[in-house]
Amino acid sequence: MDNDLLSDAPEADEKVSAEVAEKPAEPQVTASEEAKPAASDDDAVEFSITGSLPEPKTRLALVIAGGVLAADFLTKTLAAVGLEGGDPVRIFGGLLHLTFVRNPGAAFGPAEGWTVVLALIAFGVAGFVVQISRDLRSQGWAAGLGLVLGGAVGNLADRLFREPGPMRGHVIDFLSLFDPHGGVWPAFNLADLAIVGGGAVVIVLSLRHHDYDGTVVEEVPEPLVAPVPVPAQADGLREAG
Repeated sequence: MDNDLLSDAPEADEKVSAEVAEKPAEPQVTASEEAKPAASDDDAVEFSITGSLPEPKTRLALVIAGGVLAADFLTKTLAAVGLEGGDPVRIFGGLLHLTFVRNPGAAFGPAEGWTVVLALIAFGVAGFVVQISRDLRSQGWAAGLGLVLGGAVGNLADRLFREPGPMRGHVIDFLSLFDPHGGVWPAFNLADLAIVGGGAVVIVLSLRHHDYDGTVVEEVPEPLVAPVPVPAQADGLREAG
């Protein structure tokens, strides 16, 4: 009988070891893992990236530039047809006068030799728009650059194609403030207004830290209270006497 018990013992041990092997091991949880809260669906949403960057506004800048160029050409043509050789027209109670002036310069001044300057402005703005075309996501910047580009090209077209000849053409001005003959402020045109207005928009956006890619750089305010200096610790402890 003892031999039978001894013979059954190995079989029992094998069954126990097989049951232990088949039973999956329970994961051990440390104290730090128990204290850590389980991740929820809200946490997953918080770290997810949704949406995409806005589309570049290059087309908007070009549309505005084309609109300014077309309006400038139309108004100058109407001024040449209806105002040349006639008396100035007083409107808004004398605040503005419609007159006709052939300006050998450009941009509110009678200086000659502005063809190269206008060309540099036009090509410079156009090159800048092309350079940042993929990152131009600010509507304000697109509007400002479009106004400057359209105005510069409008006056440049006068210098290139109007009388008295190519590269020496006179820019047509037909707006005068307070005085019918430009005595208070030099006569100007729609292209000049676009250049000044677009430049002002760009300057204001830059001062407000609005970049052309649509980002806004916020300045970190300095603390109102100066930090309290922490006294240096002694290298060793003094023994009580």
